[in-house]
Amino acid sequence: MAKKKKKKKNKSKVRAEFRKRYESRNRENDLTRRFQDSADQLDEIVQSERVSGKGKLTRKRTIRGTSADNEDSGFQVELSVDSSNSLPGRVMRVHGLNSIVRTEKGEFVCSIRGILKSLSTDLQNVVVAGDYVTIQVSNNDEPSADNSDKESDQPESQAANRSDSQAVIVRIEPRTNAISRTSRDRQQIIAANVQQGLIVASAAQPGLKPNLIDRMLMSIERSNIQPVIVINKIDLVSPADLQPCVSVWGQLGYPIILVSAETGQGMDLLKKIVAGKDSVVTGQSGVGKSSILNAIQSGLSLRVAHVSSENDKGRHTTTAAELIPLDTGGHIVDTPGIRQFQLWDVIPAEVAGMFRDIRPFINRCKFPDCTHTHEEICGIKDAVADGLLDVRRYDSYCQIRES
Repeated sequence: MAKKKKKKKNKSKVRAEFRKRYESRNRENDLTRRFQDSADQLDEIVQSERVSGKGKLTRKRTIRGTSADNEDSGFQVELSVDSSNSLPGRVMRVHGLNSIVRTEKGEFVCSIRGILKSLSTDLQNVVVAGDYVTIQVSNNDEPSADNSDKESDQPESQAANRSDSQAVIVRIEPRTNAISRTSRDRQQIIAANVQQGLIVASAAQPGLKPNLIDRMLMSIERSNIQPVIVINKIDLVSPADLQPCVSVWGQLGYPIILVSAETGQGMDLLKKIVAGKDSVVTGQSGVGKSSILNAIQSGLSLRVAHVSSENDKGRHTTTAAELIPLDTGGHIVDTPGIRQFQLWDVIPAEVAGMFRDIRPFINRCKFPDCTHTHEEICGIKDAVADGLLDVRRYDSYCQIRES
């Protein structure tokens, strides 16, 4: 009698789409016209064509894992990994192809598993600061406690070149949230798995940009993160100059903190807000994000630079996002300065609903597809005319919708 085959244990398998690596050969067109125009060159025309097997089907594979329902995860699947030699950790910073991951056994310089880089995704970067990941290390790759203490005082460039603690990121856990923007038609995640977002602006040098703050507020609220507006360099202007913008945001319920990293004004309140929480600091270049972090965390010594006197624009001093542990508990993500913030995955019809003050007037429009820009019977335009809606906020809506 034939032996019965042993049943294999059921393991979760899913179909995953991969990045385009091979493309089928395009078939030549206008063959009839070429035949009529060059009948004397018939012998030179190719009579047959080989069809390559490497086409669209090669961009899908069956891999071990489970489907990921979280849109912020950036992946369609959660890969299965061997837990015998793996460690959970969190990404502290990313340097090119390597990432610094902190675990209970110390920090490791990790490369990324090839399949993670091959999965089809809209993400510009597969791993970002703040990600919870699973890494695999060999027995001789565990960093010693003495070594990790020494390297904590070294600059980032030296810490990123460590070769005695090499490991591989084999899985990225689903993200609870992520602040994203559009960069070169792809999703650029600024920070992931944070509780609150500090939108840092400056009262002067460079001047306040309310439209940029509105965009950041929309993106942060859309990710279910608590936004906090921090206006730095208030020692350079009169408080009356900030009243028009600050009062509108305050009436909408946004927390606003006026600080000065130079004089220390308002820094005690800011320290209490970030204590025990995971926060991200974002804003344009030159507003003083690094100076604020140096005041919050003693001994940090982040590099700072003066604003250009020619164009009143800041200079980039932070080159990569970094997750910084705080003595008061929690973490804070320092991010590079930005000069424009284009929303990710937002269509024009959604913009009005993302404004707290515009949302209540949407149902007063005559047409359900009203754009609130050129229509005659529009509840939002009537609210602006009656003084119920701030004119600057309405102009900001029109600019964001048009872009």
